[in-house]
Amino acid sequence: MGLRRQGHHLYEAGTGEEGLELLRAAAPDIVVLDLMLPGIDGFEVCRRVRAAGTTPIVMLTARDDDLDVVSGLEAGADDYVVKPIRARVLEARIRAVLRRGEHVAAGPEVYGDLTVDRGALTVTRASRSLALTPTELRMLLELSRSPGQVLSRQHLLQAVWEHDYLGDSRIVDACVQRLRAKIEENPSRPVYVQTVRTFGYRFQPDPR
Repeated sequence: MGLRRQGHHLYEAGTGEEGLELLRAAAPDIVVLDLMLPGIDGFEVCRRVRAAGTTPIVMLTARDDDLDVVSGLEAGADDYVVKPIRARVLEARIRAVLRRGEHVAAGPEVYGDLTVDRGALTVTRASRSLALTPTELRMLLELSRSPGQVLSRQHLLQAVWEHDYLGDSRIVDACVQRLRAKIEENPSRPVYVQTVRTFGYRFQPDPR
């Protein structure tokens, strides 16, 4: 009701299976997903949504255990919101996720076999188009905006998610892990997105 008052058009599903059917039929702009569902749970729904495409996902749940948060992020969630939460706050988080897919400054940039086109919001590696979620794309754009510079996790939290998560860096690490799986030839030995231990991450413009 609160989201409808904010002007959103909603499709509702009571089970994970119904939600996946609605996703295919309605093609929504974003998915707000509970974890505790009858049938397949929210984690599995999240994995299937992410495997099917790049639709943004906000997890909305009463479960705030560390393991649940990490599992949700690793399953592919773009944001993780713990109940209770006011409708206008949830709506602000939804809009923040959706803004990550909006256009920014134009101009394709080439780094080795990786091409980032900021105007078209596309990324290719070895001439093959990569399907990045809005959050993964925003992360890559932020990192590549300052090649060679180390960006702290706190900076990335504020730049990509637009709030600080009270210093919780797990959401950054999970997003970087997913991003590496798509842009790196060998994600276990990344050349583009490098970890600077205890500080944060650095985008390496020349992977040689």
